[in-house]
Amino acid sequence: MSFYKHCLKVLLMCSIAFAPAGQAIAKSPAKKHTVSTSKQKRVSSQYRVNPAKTKSMRPVKLHSHARKSARPAIDAEMFDSFEGKSGSHGNLAIASTKALVMNQNTHEIIYSKNLDMPTPIASVTKLMTAMVVLDAKLNLNEQVSITEMDVDYLKGTSSRLPVGTTMTREDMLNLALIASENRAASALATNYPGGKARFIQDMNAKAASLGMMNTHFEDSTGLTSNNVSTAADLAKMVHAAYQYPLIRQITTTSDYDLSVGNRRQPLHFHNTNALVRESANSSWEIGLSKTGYISEAGRCLVMQATIAGEPLILVLLDSVGKLTRIGDARRIKKWMERNYNTLSSNVGADGEIVLTGLSMSKSLSEDSN
Repeated sequence: MSFYKHCLKVLLMCSIAFAPAGQAIAKSPAKKHTVSTSKQKRVSSQYRVNPAKTKSMRPVKLHSHARKSARPAIDAEMFDSFEGKSGSHGNLAIASTKALVMNQNTHEIIYSKNLDMPTPIASVTKLMTAMVVLDAKLNLNEQVSITEMDVDYLKGTSSRLPVGTTMTREDMLNLALIASENRAASALATNYPGGKARFIQDMNAKAASLGMMNTHFEDSTGLTSNNVSTAADLAKMVHAAYQYPLIRQITTTSDYDLSVGNRRQPLHFHNTNALVRESANSSWEIGLSKTGYISEAGRCLVMQATIAGEPLILVLLDSVGKLTRIGDARRIKKWMERNYNTLSSNVGADGEIVLTGLSMSKSLSEDSN
């Protein structure tokens, strides 16, 4: 009996010894922490930039929740340094998320990327603002004032035009188009017959008349992300705006000085498009230009420019880096000068690039202005 009792005692002690050990492993805080960390790594890895997918990624999602972190700066540097494909006869490759390069005379689409994807357009809006003002045939020499209604309480952007500043309507147009001055663009709508509500109504009516069926405006500045359009629609808007000599003249002016209030020295404003400021000392022939930026839209640029002897419309939307839209424009120019005479129909493997063979809708050439 003593032998059996001894065996039972040994078995009991073993069961007691091993049971807690198993529970300790299952409930170990260190193990639980390790599992949690591995899960966190898998989640955060979704936000790492995959260079193979940079052409199709939409970086806007990073703007709202990660602006203060180091990651957006890293993304911006990557896009700013994007060089595209350098082959002398290779397909054109750019970093902007949505884009269009079109021959203005033949309406041939030389390059397209997410052509019909609606997106906020920021201050590119101001081209439509200018057309609506000019269509109304308002007195450009009339004095117009900045009011409290023109202060940006949506984004909190700054301005060198304090409430009460008065200047001609033409000066307001210059500041809105050259320096992208938001209070100037707002004042043009505030001082419109029927006020801002009528102005926005006329902006949307103008867009509809141009066949911009995927475009919607809610303000004259572009500060709201509810001002949306597509690369295809904006090509129509650029084409229409190009028909206004004053818009061509203003948007290709590199600098503008204006005496404001009782200031001893005039305020100096420069064009927000660096290519316009450089054009006097470079080979660029720019006929129209407008930039835009809000976090939801990324950095945008639309232009009419003559490259390789051909008038082109360039639309570059939703760029991340500060230099990306300018770099893309330069890549387009370089590529066109090398390849335009040897173009042939070709669709890239990713389906994003289309060379020749397509044209815009007929409405592009039907604008009467």
